[in-house]
Formats: sequence, C-alpha cells, structure tokens
Amino acid sequence: MSDTEIQFLAGRRLVWYDYQTKMDKIELKVANREILGKKVKHLRRQGITPVHVFGHGIQSLALQCDTKELERVLSQAGQTKLINLKLAKEKKRRTVVVREFDRDWRRGELVHVDFYQVKMEEKIRLEVPVVLVGESPALESKANMLDHELDTLTVECLPARIPSRIEVDVSSLAELDQTIRVKDVSLDKDIAVLNNPDLVVVKISLRPVEKVEEKVAEEVVEAEAKAEAEVAEEAAEARKEAAPDEQKSKGT
Repeated sequence: MSDTEIQFLAGRRLVWYDYQTKMDKIELKVANREILGKKVKHLRRQGITPVHVFGHGIQSLALQCDTKELERVLSQAGQTKLINLKLAKEKKRRTVVVREFDRDWRRGELVHVDFYQVKMEEKIRLEVPVVLVGESPALESKANMLDHELDTLTVECLPARIPSRIEVDVSSLAELDQTIRVKDVSLDKDIAVLNNPDLVVVKISLRPVEKVEEKVAEEVVEAEAKAEAEVAEEAAEARKEAAPDEQKSKGT
C-alpha cells in the first residue's frame, strides 16, 4: 500500500481509497484457475465463478472467484467503477473494470466475467449509462411521451475520470419533437464522447393513439368508481344517522 492510499471497511467489503485520484477502489480476491473448458461447470456448482483478465500489453489470465463475493462487487461497481483484484502470491493489486459478464438466461446465475486491466496513465473506452433527471413540461400533456433512445454513451478518458453515470436533464423539453442530442450533453473537458454528435439521446414524441385512448378510458373508469364509492359512503352515513330516529319512533 502506498503513502497515498488507505484501506477501510465499508460494510463487509474492503475498500481502497487513493488520495491522488480521489477514488475508492473496490477490492476483490481472486485465485488462479486450472480448470478450463466445459469442466468449469463443476466450479459453478461449488459456488465459484470463472473469470478472465485481459488488457493492453498484458498476458490474459484465467482466474476464479467466490460467486457471492463477485455478485456483491458487481452490484457496487457496475461496469464503470475501478476494482482492485487481489491475486494470491501477487503483492501488487491489478486495477480492472468489468468489461463483460454472462448469466444463465433461465436462472439468472453468473456464468462468466471478463475484467479489463487498466493503466492509470492510459485512456480507456467504455460504455457509461445515461440517466434522465428533471421533469419535462411537455409531459403535462397526456398525448406526449418521452423517448429515451440512447441508454449509454461511449466515452474515452483516463481511468480515474470514468463517470459512474451521465445525467441528462429533460426539464428543457417543453414541446413536441424537442430533442436532446449527443452534442448537447455536457461533460468535463477531459472526458470525450465518441458517439455521433447528431444522435438523439431523448426526445418528446406523440403517444400512440391506442395508448392515449386506453389511458383516458382507464381514468374515466377510475373516476366513475371513485364517484360510486363516495355515493355509497354517503348513503351508509345517512342510514347510520337515521337509525337512532327510527328506534325512538318505535319506542314511543
């Protein structure tokens, strides 16, 4: 551990913080893997997931990892946060990002994970998720809808500058057919977006007629049901108020 780094426990997970890059790096323990090919299914039955590490100018490695720990790391890191791989017998940790992972389509269980080893002084290209924020005034009209056409943007930057997500504010979209394009997305100057600048990220479109009619019909039914419930409630209250008077008249 260098003078600029400190480790601490975040929940049950060991996290490294580098004061030079101002980033927390999630740690994951891995081991060398000798079982290859179709035989790796025996590892999965034991709660172990096969992983690979590759990168620019490094020899690829076949490794394995505890599946539960790997799931926790994936949920925290996604595909944009740096991970420190701690390999047995290696003093120096390998800094990686998740490049790809596969799951069993029936059970949702992890099948395989690929890690890309980064060099902190070398730029990297990766997909960063786009998250829409704010409220669009155009959606006050039930005939309009928000089309989110680009879920991710391809960026290039140094590993220490990788954004976990790219927020796009839709509060400027006030009219039908208004758009926000890639060129309208503002990022730090040291983060380059590689997508075509004219690609549409999000736009205001007309909702399909069938859906508009269905939504209006649902609202009418809900309003009628609410009105009927209110009438029934008023009638019940009236009966309760009339009951004492009826009992008095019977008593006399």
